[in-house]
Amino acid sequence: MIEIRSFRDIIRLFFIFNREFRWALIATVVLIVLGAFLLPSRYVSESRLLVKPGRAMSTVPIEYSDRQTLVAPSTQRDPIVDEEKMLTGRPIIRQVAEYYLNEVNDTSEKNGWKLVKFYIKKGVGGIIDGVRSILVFIGISETQTPVDRLASKLEKQFTVVHEAGSSVMEISFTWDDPLIAQRVVNKWIEVYQTERGKKLANDSLYGFYEVESQRIAEQIAMNKTRISEKLKEIDGISSKEKLESLTDRINRVSAQRAEAYAEQQGLEKSIMSASRRAGDLPQEVSKERELGLNPTQQDLKLKLSGLVLERLDKLKNYQDQAPPILELNHSISALKERIAEEKESIQRSENRVPNELVTMLKRSALERDTRVSELKAQTIAYDGELLKLKKERQRILSIDPELSALERDLSVAEKNYRLYIDSLEKARIDRELDNSRISNIAIIEQATFTPSRVFPKSLMMLFMALPAGLAVGLFVVYLCYLLDQRIHDGGRVKSHFGVPLWTTVMEQKDSALSASFEASIYRLYSQLPLATLKDQGLNIGMTSSRQGEGVGFLIGQFQRILNERGIPNRMADDECAHPGEVVLIDASALLSNQAAFVRLKQADLILLVVEARQSTVPMVENTLSILNTAFKKVDGIIINRRQFEISSGLLSRISR
Repeated sequence: MIEIRSFRDIIRLFFIFNREFRWALIATVVLIVLGAFLLPSRYVSESRLLVKPGRAMSTVPIEYSDRQTLVAPSTQRDPIVDEEKMLTGRPIIRQVAEYYLNEVNDTSEKNGWKLVKFYIKKGVGGIIDGVRSILVFIGISETQTPVDRLASKLEKQFTVVHEAGSSVMEISFTWDDPLIAQRVVNKWIEVYQTERGKKLANDSLYGFYEVESQRIAEQIAMNKTRISEKLKEIDGISSKEKLESLTDRINRVSAQRAEAYAEQQGLEKSIMSASRRAGDLPQEVSKERELGLNPTQQDLKLKLSGLVLERLDKLKNYQDQAPPILELNHSISALKERIAEEKESIQRSENRVPNELVTMLKRSALERDTRVSELKAQTIAYDGELLKLKKERQRILSIDPELSALERDLSVAEKNYRLYIDSLEKARIDRELDNSRISNIAIIEQATFTPSRVFPKSLMMLFMALPAGLAVGLFVVYLCYLLDQRIHDGGRVKSHFGVPLWTTVMEQKDSALSASFEASIYRLYSQLPLATLKDQGLNIGMTSSRQGEGVGFLIGQFQRILNERGIPNRMADDECAHPGEVVLIDASALLSNQAAFVRLKQADLILLVVEARQSTVPMVENTLSILNTAFKKVDGIIINRRQFEISSGLLSRISR
């Protein structure tokens, strides 16, 4: 448990775990140096293949690609992945492994370190083979042929990748010899192209499309013959055209018949109306008449004039009410009534002739009756023509289903024939391309020969050995800091254990007492409750988890300080402390000394002594729990033998 408060504490960690740091540094540097000289060399050979769009790149079969409405191709699928799977397939790897075992021999010259590493590799391989044989014998592993083992090894060293959106496959093969790596890559690409051509070739496809296209052609010829026979029966170029023509003729005849019938009805009604009007009109009319004044009326008017004159004469002699005047008034009134009854003029002579309107109506009725007869004859003709047309249309309709079925079959057969012809041409091209070993895979970079090794980078490893060792050492220091359970100082004692820290006593390497040591002992004295000491005295018990943590030494130094301060003190006995007196109880090795519990019973203050760099947090926690269980209190903790790991010279330079 170390409290990090400043950069000085970080440097202190380095001094605390100095041994671990040195071992980690040395081990890392040694491993890197040995690896730089002893690790097997690795050389890489690279190649690039271009996958051109076109042949063998379709994501759906031919019959689907011709009918895009049935199967929609995937737009997210990367066809280069399929090529990578084929390139790294097990059949190709096995052929390459067989080629390697049969024809590839490592004939490169070996001297110096190469010879040493060769024999080391050979020895390690023999050990591995022996272990494998034992594992196979006891049934833990399965038997593998040399080809299978070499194929697994080749598969691990062979990689093929491509960038997103790119059609270039980048091949990389790593091996312990650059020439062998180049030969293996060339052989790998050769086997891949050969196997790919065999798998994509389909010799039966051309024959299938050829037979099917011939069958469809015969079916088309037969359908056309039957369709021509049916067209001769209907006397037209198609049933649809014939039906449309008949329907149009029927509609026109029906319209003409309807017009004729409507005209006939109108004429018949007009004939009836004309006959009725002709019966109501007179048969003869006056052509010329002679008129004159009515002589009777004229005579009556003369008499009336006479009576009026007579009345005027008598008014000269009589009054208006006189009887002669009244009689004359009565006569005048009767005469006026008689005059009103008579006509003013009378016909003297008349010339009568036949009525022309009646004659015209009769003539018009006769003409219309003739037109009605004509319309009736036309209607009968129209009905006969409609009946004939309808029978013809019914005959065409009876033939139309079979003719339509033949036309549909012909249309489907022609469409299929075009598809088969197109597919036949594609299959022929594919067959010729397969025969010529032409594909859409192009080698844009041959297998490279790279004499410089890619692993190990010995010079770089030697340069980085010391920095890597320092980094590993610092990492080990950090791990030790995280895993270290020892108590080094009292920085987090109170927060972690819940018990106050009384003092931290520095370790003394010589007989001379330092000022810091004296200050820590005096701080222990300053923590005493002096009021209780004066009135009742104090029984102070000092204990520790194990033997040798400095309880006796601290008690001796505490007594020295008490004597200097003039306070009576003594070691514990059966008698408790008197007022003004301090009794010190030595109860060390609490976990292994049962008598320590008996001694601590009379203690007023219980102090736990913890040795820095030796006592661990679990041990202190266990001791505190025991003390709390037994006495329900622990008054303080004393850190003993605290060290300054950093030298004073370095501390002074840090301070500056």
